[in-house]
Amino acid sequence: MIAPGNGSSDTRESPHMIKLSSHWRVRSVEQERVAALAGVLGLSPLTATVLCGRGVVEPEQAKAWLASSGGSTHDPFALPDMERAVDRLHLAIQRCERICFYGDYDVDGMAATSLHLLFWRSVGAQAEVYIPDRQEEGYGLHESAIRKLGHGGVSLLLTADCGTTSYREIEVARSLGMDVIVTDHHQLQSRMPEPVAFINPYRPDSVYPFQGLCSGGLAYKVVEAYARKYGAADVPVESFRDLVALSSIADMVPLRDENRVLVRDGLAQVAQGNRCGIRALTQDLGLNGTCSAGTIGFRVAPRLNAAGRLAHAGLGVRLLTADSEPVALQLAQQLEELNRRRREIEEAMTREAIAQVEAGDQPHAIVVGAEGWHSGVVGIVAARLVERYHRPAAVVAFDRDGLGKGSVRSVAGFDVCQALRQCQRDLVAFGGHPMAAGLTVRREAYADFSRRFGEGVEGAMDDSLKVPTLDVDAAVALADVQFPFVRELERLQPFGMGNPEPTLMSRGVSVLEKKVVGDNHLKLVVRQPGSVPLESIGFRMGGLAHAIDAGHGRIDAVFTPELNEWKGSTRIQLRLRDVRVE
Repeated sequence: MIAPGNGSSDTRESPHMIKLSSHWRVRSVEQERVAALAGVLGLSPLTATVLCGRGVVEPEQAKAWLASSGGSTHDPFALPDMERAVDRLHLAIQRCERICFYGDYDVDGMAATSLHLLFWRSVGAQAEVYIPDRQEEGYGLHESAIRKLGHGGVSLLLTADCGTTSYREIEVARSLGMDVIVTDHHQLQSRMPEPVAFINPYRPDSVYPFQGLCSGGLAYKVVEAYARKYGAADVPVESFRDLVALSSIADMVPLRDENRVLVRDGLAQVAQGNRCGIRALTQDLGLNGTCSAGTIGFRVAPRLNAAGRLAHAGLGVRLLTADSEPVALQLAQQLEELNRRRREIEEAMTREAIAQVEAGDQPHAIVVGAEGWHSGVVGIVAARLVERYHRPAAVVAFDRDGLGKGSVRSVAGFDVCQALRQCQRDLVAFGGHPMAAGLTVRREAYADFSRRFGEGVEGAMDDSLKVPTLDVDAAVALADVQFPFVRELERLQPFGMGNPEPTLMSRGVSVLEKKVVGDNHLKLVVRQPGSVPLESIGFRMGGLAHAIDAGHGRIDAVFTPELNEWKGSTRIQLRLRDVRVE
């Protein structure tokens, strides 16, 4: 099985790739709940509306969302097999066994294995890391790697972000006298593996109250459980929340429940520059002070992911575990160069993929492939195609021997693995999540896979998912978009999957000024009766300038309000998400 490429934050490196929506859907909320929440917490009705639209309807729950610090997380021992896992790890430390942390080559895998390496060495473990080469080995546990580790003296193997479907590889490890602990958040297929401990929130017998942890979050839970039972060294477990924040944002897990607490605290640690390697990355990018989830998703995570895509993810682990400022800065510069090359490869592959799509007839799902494409970039290109065509997309890179490694991306609400299960006879292997999956296919089966995948999508995809939809938190008058309200909305951070940036809608907006700036960005000054003029920016929307003229300068707009600081002054700016010309 190859990776689902869950370092999909790369697709968000530019926040300007917004495809205009054909359907705006305003969230439905009960006004009684809105009024009650606003009254108890002293919030504006609009902020209370945004909270209620996200299911945050109880005052205590809302207080937790609005809090800048604190907040509870769940008992790590509620995860299945947790006690068995930490007992085995403790025994390995007592016996001076060699422990290997086997991770994935995306940001989640790099951060999880870095967390393990730093913590377990701090408590005296003989710890090492193994991450497979993306090009030579591909995703997951590999028999050859296990045999090499076993012959090298490793007696305990702990996985991060892989292992759920590695039935044979776990048996091989057992035959070599090696115990395996699996920590993973991939969905199960036909049966559960049988390692010494299997920690996965998707286990059918799990009683853990939250399924949304990434592998970095699971690594944190393992070390937290160990510290509770056996004590920790001089490194506080909470100090690793910056690595959990990297994992969670890059892996696009929902920023709800305990993930909000872990990510919020982790972002504060990133902003403070607590970790040498992360500090080097942010300094190289010219970032100072507060660090948002968007900064991690759009700028930091793509550079870390570039290591696994074009070189080796071990480079990212070295950076995240570095304790030397000069070494960290050198590694950060290497990652920046790799990321530059990644962008060039991605742009060329995307152009070729679009040409294939335009030349064919694929009404329900997109499948494109070619020899010579870079397998480390197929996931990003698949995401680009979904953005452009709003259809599930599979992109496959074939090697000279006709073996194709591909990534699949889906549209919101459609489980792409459901369609892939109908193609099992055509695939060497596949696996992943509802929104992202990986596959291996031979060239001779490619045509049948393409046909069957399209049929699977057509048969299972609800018609409502075939139309791009933009969820709107509330319809507002521009006069209501005031500084106190925008500052209240900022308290809902961190924004990301499961907690998107607040999105508002105003109708009948007059355009006072317009111009196209930069890379085809639309800059407007807009106003409604009773409001002050407000500047707005629509990234990559410059083509709408002529349509606004034809529409007599009036628009309906969906936007996110934000505070824009420039030369010591702060003003409200509307970041346009979609525009309709009257």
